Amino acid sequence: MKRNRFFSAVIAIFFAMTMIIPQYELHAEDISSTDDYLHTDGNKILDDSGNQVRLTGIAWFGFETPNSCFHGLWANRLDDMLDIVADNGFNLLRVPLSVQLVNQWRQGVYPMPDSINYYISPELQGKNSLQILDMTVAYCKKIGLKVMLDMHRIENSGQTPTWYTSNYSTDDYEACWEWLANHYKNDDTVIAADIFNEPHGKPYGQSEGAKWDASADANNWKYEAEKVSKKILTINPKLLIMIEGVENYPKEGHDYSDTNPNDYYGNWWGGNLRGVKDYPVNLGNYKNQVVYSPHEYGPSVSQQPWFQNGFDEESLEKDTWGPNWFYIHQNNIAPILIGEWGGKMDGSDNEKWMRYLADFINKNKLNHTFWCLNPNSGDTGGILDYDFKTVDQAKLALVQTTLWKDQSSGKYIGLDHQVNLGKDGTHVGASTSNIQMGDINRRLADLVGLRNMPFAH
Repeated sequence: MKRNRFFSAVIAIFFAMTMIIPQYELHAEDISSTDDYLHTDGNKILDDSGNQVRLTGIAWFGFETPNSCFHGLWANRLDDMLDIVADNGFNLLRVPLSVQLVNQWRQGVYPMPDSINYYISPELQGKNSLQILDMTVAYCKKIGLKVMLDMHRIENSGQTPTWYTSNYSTDDYEACWEWLANHYKNDDTVIAADIFNEPHGKPYGQSEGAKWDASADANNWKYEAEKVSKKILTINPKLLIMIEGVENYPKEGHDYSDTNPNDYYGNWWGGNLRGVKDYPVNLGNYKNQVVYSPHEYGPSVSQQPWFQNGFDEESLEKDTWGPNWFYIHQNNIAPILIGEWGGKMDGSDNEKWMRYLADFINKNKLNHTFWCLNPNSGDTGGILDYDFKTVDQAKLALVQTTLWKDQSSGKYIGLDHQVNLGKDGTHVGASTSNIQMGDINRRLADLVGLRNMPFAH
């Protein structure tokens, strides 16, 4: 009987001691909010401990539209959709916004979202657009999902070539980024800023568009990217800054004064980063926060010249991926994050292109954010069907080959240092933590003699 009582006491002590070890059952409110920021070293993205990480995420749009909120909340719950993202292995959520909306927030005006089904989401009743974004960030923190804010539009009515319009100036655009940086500066759930979506246009002849050169012209995206990035990083110096490309870049021996379209290399909106070779972004003391972020699409979006005579992975790398952006990775200049790619599984050329790019991403361990979660992206579709609940398993299976995964366990890896990604994933440094936990448990067992103690009846 004494041995039974002794054994019970030892078990109680053992479990009491293991419960105080902060490796399991961490709650979001107890987790540090300063240890998950990232920086770059050559073409790698690293955490503060020097571990290399990969950002492999997905976009969920809606805040940049007149709805002022994620699309799909008319059919599914916010937490359920975020769970779909994390549980399926995506470790970063790209959230498109507009200057029009953020400009209202910074002025103390908080538009109410529409198209929310309050019957299934009563907790969202009465919540304004900013409150729902804050709720999103808080829930992402609990499930090990990180957030990248994306200034996707200036006005919520549609895309514009530049970061200014007749209604919103460059000063407005910069002030909105300063406001966002201040709002989230103490929460490392928000780790990145995609500073402007798809600069484009033909900055020659009669039309104005985004260009990339050494000037301080109002439409020089390279100049503005440096300017706004420094403003953001003055507030939060640890944010990763995603810098997209432009549409057109002058061929050798030409510049933006030339008016002949044949004197330019064209590419997707935001996808032309040829200018980095001649005019790399210079953020001075913040140089290790720069990530270049091209966009790539297939023939269902537009029949680009490199698709028209047949293509394979080798020809795509030679004709477009290599000269437009992959050289930045190859030459160890900076990391690449493909900010958008995606499309419909058409069983034909577009699906073939998607498989080639997925293989290229996986082979080169590139960072990316897939477009998109939403089914209502007209020319690409999304991971979800129109009920905003059912996952397109064929598309998901293709995309999951590109996600960051622990090869030994098969678990998808989140970017948090303490919270696992979703219900079945793991997190940065988890293997080390688990080994340490195992060592502690074994030492405790040896200490109390549990290993060799016979069970008494």
